[in-house]
Amino acid sequence: MEQQSKNYTILGSETSFDGVLEFTDNLKINGKFNGTINSNGNLDIDKSAVCTVDKMSASSIVISGSVTGNISATERVEMCNGSKVKGNVETARLRIADNVDFEGQVTMLESEPDVDLFSVASDEYKQTLLLKSDSDAE
Repeated sequence: MEQQSKNYTILGSETSFDGVLEFTDNLKINGKFNGTINSNGNLDIDKSAVCTVDKMSASSIVISGSVTGNISATERVEMCNGSKVKGNVETARLRIADNVDFEGQVTMLESEPDVDLFSVASDEYKQTLLLKSDSDAE
């Protein structure tokens, strides 16, 4: 049985990144980030990190630092002790530890739609979610 290893990238504490960041494996941010993150991988925001985003989307997002902006995770979002999050969260599973400064709204996804989020327009994706919720109500 062949084991696949995923890449793990770290943006160090001295790193400051502005722009659009896209990745498929694992990313840990220790420094400063401003912009947009689009991923189907896992994202870890270190306690020393400061992120200002219009949208941060990944499969799984663990936040120990500071995030300002909207967050979307198909699997889960975890806000760790001491983190600061200001923005709306959309996810299937959410864990908020004690001593978290959170300001925003939460939308829970029941499960992942049967569509690749990164291959369709946002309107199509929203329609898939609406169709799924309509069929669940029946």
